[in-house]
Amino acid sequence: MARYVVVGANRGIGLELTRQLKARGEEIIAACRSASPELRETGAEIHEHVDVTDDESVERFTAATKANGPVDVLVHVSGILKGDNLDTLDWDTLREQFEVNTLGPLRVARSFAPFMKSGGKIGILSSRVGSMADNTSGGNYGYRMSKAAVNMAGVNLAHDLKSLGVAVFLLHPGFVQTEMTGGRGHIGPDESARGLIARLDALGMDETGTFWHADGSQLPW
Repeated sequence: MARYVVVGANRGIGLELTRQLKARGEEIIAACRSASPELRETGAEIHEHVDVTDDESVERFTAATKANGPVDVLVHVSGILKGDNLDTLDWDTLREQFEVNTLGPLRVARSFAPFMKSGGKIGILSSRVGSMADNTSGGNYGYRMSKAAVNMAGVNLAHDLKSLGVAVFLLHPGFVQTEMTGGRGHIGPDESARGLIARLDALGMDETGTFWHADGSQLPW
């Protein structure tokens, strides 16, 4: 049994990751701002009021988690999407997306890394819309830029955590039918979570700092 931390476990992909990992017998620490009835039904250890944009909140959560032992796998799911285009850019909304989508995962990873086991793994949910090579449509400036930036943060972490024996992966969940996408998408959260778990199981230190689709294909930067 491995010890997993899932940040952003309240709904959608994070909830499905929690359900599926718990169902196969893993120990799950689920972090969220406010727990849904569905999350409570999973039987995971739940930590509410975790705000990934706030240092003190993340440090409290880390301290409470490490008190019961080291972590094997950290999965950071939390993210926001505020659609925009060149005509509708809003600087405050852009900054908000960077705070949650880029600085949030970095803040959490930095806080947890010293307390992870050698051989541990960090999975950061990114998106292929943050790929320079894969951008064929433009738009969504804040979301695209924040995801491109978290890809860089993840590669930096992969270099810096290698000496601790902790691998870092950037993960694209697919186009998933969630509240974030307004219910649009090609797959449901359950299928996405299965693919993400398979990637986390299969990837190791040889692949640290790389970018993967939940379907198993490696993505371009």
